[in-house]
Amino acid sequence: MGGLSAALVLRDAGCGVEVYERSEVPLEGQGAGIVLNPATVHYFTENDVLGIDEISTSTRWVHYMDRDGGIASEHPFSYRFTSYNALYRGLLGCFDEEHYHLGEKLVGLDQDADGVTVRLASGHDERCHLLVCADGIRSTGRRLLFPNVTPEYAGYVGWRGTVEEAELSPETFAALNGAITYYVLPNGHVLVYPIPGAKGDLEPGGRLINWLWYRNVEEGRELDDLMTDREEKLREVSLGPGHVRERHTEELRHAATSALPPPLAEVLVKTAEPFVQVVFDVEVPRMAFGRVCLTGDAAFTLRPHAAAGSAKAAEDAWKLGEAVRETGGDVVAALEAWEPGQLKLGRQVLARTRDAGRRSQFEGTWEVGEPLPFGLYDVGDSSMP
Repeated sequence: MGGLSAALVLRDAGCGVEVYERSEVPLEGQGAGIVLNPATVHYFTENDVLGIDEISTSTRWVHYMDRDGGIASEHPFSYRFTSYNALYRGLLGCFDEEHYHLGEKLVGLDQDADGVTVRLASGHDERCHLLVCADGIRSTGRRLLFPNVTPEYAGYVGWRGTVEEAELSPETFAALNGAITYYVLPNGHVLVYPIPGAKGDLEPGGRLINWLWYRNVEEGRELDDLMTDREEKLREVSLGPGHVRERHTEELRHAATSALPPPLAEVLVKTAEPFVQVVFDVEVPRMAFGRVCLTGDAAFTLRPHAAAGSAKAAEDAWKLGEAVRETGGDVVAALEAWEPGQLKLGRQVLARTRDAGRRSQFEGTWEVGEPLPFGLYDVGDSSMP
């Protein structure tokens, strides 16, 4: 999504843009729910191409749940939520299909004073004036530029999943409806909120309930065992729906029944295919290198606690477009002007997510009722009516 955002704003700034996507098929099912931030949907709102009401659900309350399933604390706060699929389809629909190339993986790059030569796994080279590497946590661009910068394991994973609201009991639906719900455990926490249904349904009863449970997992044998898929292949970053071994999903359901309030336990138990993502930190010392830049997770991979990963990628792209316009298309000058602000933002929000993870997963100092750490520039700036 960061790559598409950059492609759109640079195209609108007057650049000829080509997108090379390493996946051989259009991306779907990458992750589940996304908390919207104004930065995430900046392109849609600025250009009036897609109404926020068309792709997102909303809540008006933050609820902390007690062990019995009642409300331990509540306060009014407006959030909007969408799905990866809805956001990706919206961005892709704004771009030019003939300039979006699937199955093209970056394997090398060289640059000189006049441009960048991009080497692709398919065997051909492309020449450009500006190369934007928006290739995620496993970024090839970052590896080529910073071979010593690798993802750092945070000590825990995020179990995730969705269940149709229609599958929930009336009691559970009532307990969760209209709010984002948190439950704090001694060494972890669970959050639950509604997202658009599989076919985009936004009405209560037709939506999906998205959940996320952060659980500590010891690095080494325990983590490797969890992240080995059903074909006995060790995965570094995530196991998608249908790839987690059955004994681990059964353990998750047992733990949910034993440790979570009944409404949250029901949501997890009724999720057909839970999946799991390893929580990492990535931080680069630079984002710009002559005519090459890193954006989004390729530069700073944020723990999910600020709900700012997609917002950060979109903001990197938007600010890059502004810099290109302001320098009249002078790529090198644009990147020099763009980099300091994006480095500052990346470091700032990364520090906030590390603090939230440390307090919630290890120190046990996350208090019931405290404001959620959601936000890009500041806590609370993800509020959307």
